[in-house]
Order: sequence, then structure tokens, then C-alpha cells
Amino acid sequence: MTKIKFGTDGWRGIIAEDYTFENVEKVALAFAQYYKKHPKIERGVVVGGDARFGSQDFAERAAQVIASQGIKVALADGVVSTPMLSLGIIKKRAAAGVMITASHNPPQWNGFKIKAEFGGSALMKDIKKIEARVAKILESGKAPKIKPMDQLRKEGLIRDADLRKPYVNDITKKIDFSAIKKSGLKIAYDVMYGAAFGVMDMLYPDATMIHNEHNPGFKGIAPEPLAKNLQEFIQLIIKEKFDYGLVTDGDADRLGAVDDHGNYISTQLIIPILLKYLVEEKKQKGSVVKTVSVSDIVTKMCEKYGLKLYEKPVGFKYVTEIMVKEKVLIGGEESGGVGMAVHIPERDGIYNGLLLAEYLAKSGKTLSEAVQEIYDEYGKVYYDRIDMRTTEKNKNAIMAKCEKGLKTLGSHEVLSTETKDGYKFRVDGGWLLIRASGTEPILRLYAEADSRAKMQALLKAAQEL
Repeated sequence: MTKIKFGTDGWRGIIAEDYTFENVEKVALAFAQYYKKHPKIERGVVVGGDARFGSQDFAERAAQVIASQGIKVALADGVVSTPMLSLGIIKKRAAAGVMITASHNPPQWNGFKIKAEFGGSALMKDIKKIEARVAKILESGKAPKIKPMDQLRKEGLIRDADLRKPYVNDITKKIDFSAIKKSGLKIAYDVMYGAAFGVMDMLYPDATMIHNEHNPGFKGIAPEPLAKNLQEFIQLIIKEKFDYGLVTDGDADRLGAVDDHGNYISTQLIIPILLKYLVEEKKQKGSVVKTVSVSDIVTKMCEKYGLKLYEKPVGFKYVTEIMVKEKVLIGGEESGGVGMAVHIPERDGIYNGLLLAEYLAKSGKTLSEAVQEIYDEYGKVYYDRIDMRTTEKNKNAIMAKCEKGLKTLGSHEVLSTETKDGYKFRVDGGWLLIRASGTEPILRLYAEADSRAKMQALLKAAQEL
């Protein structure tokens, strides 16, 4: 029997293996059964899909299952990004939402994200209950009763919804596009064939776009904004002398950047730059949330600014839990996701990229200068991450070693160990984080240090455990 587990952000699977129409129907049924009891369910839910292969068809099927349970569904009338769906939930004051996407995963994957009424990822307590319902439905072996689409439309249970235009209008009000245009900075944007195709054309057509079209196979490259996937983009920045480049992932919730020298700039530096802008220039206040894999630079900045800092396990849903309780100035994870109280309690690569563009335009700095400013004040650090594929047996053996405790990592003495999520070993001038995937025989290794050699040595030591 298929097992369906929700990871750090929804259920994901390989299309035609475990990600099938049959399984999507069962997950959609569990979602509908759970949210039927929601006090605002009469307002309905929002359903949409990204640019992946089959996403629109899977979204329609999920909408059919949910509507067949008597719940009104606003179905996106075309490809949408995850932030578009999240904003749509807020604007329509809906009870919840479903986003069909596998985010940055390779082309053969798809997924099912559940969004709460506040627009962000559903809280863990809700996900666990839905997951338990999925298990019962799978165990029963019964297929959900699904009414024909035409009938559901006639009954008013499914209606098409334009989520792109309201999103563009919202971003237009929040970003100072006149300052960006006036700066004359030459900007490039890599859409990675993701759900954001065509959106920047409406927001800032002066930018030079690449991979800005619908290609469900992403030309065979995982739509994840990492340097290894951006070589064509990096060469474009260098050759055509762009001031900087922005890049978003498959469902446009994650952001990466490339500076004027062709250097890849990760969220580990984008978060500090945006935090500096929000506090020093925009004079905003609030708490800060970071996951355990985010740079210590953020910790140092919060100490300087006197900001309350929360450190949470990896997964933006943990950031969201704080965002729905209090005003969060900025919340982020190392893998590209950043959210802010001034926007929505969810990651949004396009908004974050444009806010970065606004800062560079108003400050007159290049992206490389903005990065150097952070280094000058808080110290230069080197960061990398490795997803180490191994066997389930070896994965468990390494985690058992970590649990017993490590005294050294290579030639570096372990000074302390944190266990908020996996095992984070601190050494003089750096740290190593080891986390085990809950669904695959993979160990996720993260390291940050005050020298490249030390960072690499920490990762090597982890691989040799």
C-alpha cells in the first residue's frame, strides 16, 4: 500500500509512480473532510497549480473532489505561483487552499501543498490530522465519489478565479518601481521556466528575462535557484554587463541572485541585506525568525538592532507559526524562502527580489557592495550545503553517532551541540548541521565557517562519519 507523508512543505512524489490521480484524489478528500468543519468553510477554498507537467489537470481533479464534498472552490484559471495562491486566499477570505506544485524539485516530481486561511502553510497540528485521514482513506481502499466538472460548475461549487491580476496589482502598490526605473540599473531575471513566467513582464518590463515561458520539463534542469543550475544565467550577467540578476524557483516562492561580478548570492546573504534595509532605511520593527540552517550573521544583526530572534527547525511552516502570532519583520530559511509581515506570511521570490531591487536603487549600491557591507560589519563567512545520498542503514548509523555525541570534526574540537532539528555542532569560528531526510536515504549537511577551508573540512568530516 502507498504511504503518503507530508514533508517540510506538503506531500511530494514522482509523477505516475506514487503521484497519481488516484492518490491526489485521496489527499484532496482528506483535505475536504478536515476543512468541512472549519468555521469559515462557507467562504470556500482556493485551488491552483504551477507550470509543471500535469499540474493544471491535478488541480482540476483536486477541485472536483473538494467540491463534490459540498465545498465551494475558486479554481485558478491558469498557471499560478504559490505566493499568488496564498494572496488569493487572503483576498477572498477563504478557509484554506491547495497548491499543486513540487516547488524546486526535478521535472518528474509534483506535489500537494496545503495553505491555511492566513495564506501561509497550514500549521503542523492541522497537517498531522490531515495526514492521519489520508492513511485511513488509503487503508479503506475506497475511491472518493466525484461529480462531473460540468455539474459542479452548474451548481456553483466550482468557479474560475484570476489570481494573477490581483497579485500584480498588490505588488505594484508595495514596491517603488519608479525608484528602480530611475536608477537606470540593468537587471536580468531568470524565471527558470517556472510559474512566474510572464509576471515580471507586467511588473517591470524593463528587466531582461530568460526562460520566461511555459516549459513543464524545465529543459531537464531542476528549477532550484542554486549556482549549479544557473551557469547560463551567470554567463549572461557577465557577458552583457548586467548590474545584477534575480532568479526564482519552480513555484516562485524562493529567491536567488547573481551580483555584478557573476557571483551567486544565496538567501544566507539576501536575508541580512533585506533586514538591514527594513531596519535602517524603512525604520520597521518586529521580531525575526530564522531556521537552524540560516547564517549566524542574522543572529549578530538581531543583537545589534535589539530585535527578538526565534530559531526554528528547517521548514517555512515553522516560521509561519510565529508569523501568525506576532509581527515578524522578516522570517527566512537558507533554501531561498523569505517572508515578511508587510506582505504575506509566506515566501515570495518575486516580492523579495523586487524589494532587493528597490534597496539597491535607493541606496545607489551594487549588489556586491551591499554584500561587502554585511561582511565588513559582521565578518565574512563561507557556507555550503551537501545532500548526501546513502543507504537507509548508513543514514541511521550516522545519526546514531551524532546522538551519542561528537568530540571532534576532523581537526576541529566540538564546543557545543544543539538538537533543535538534527544535530548542530559548533566549533571555533563555525558550525556543522546534520539532518536526516524523513522520506529518503539522504543526509543533509550544512556548514558555515570563517574560512573556506574550515567550511569544507567540516563537510568532509561529516561525509566520513
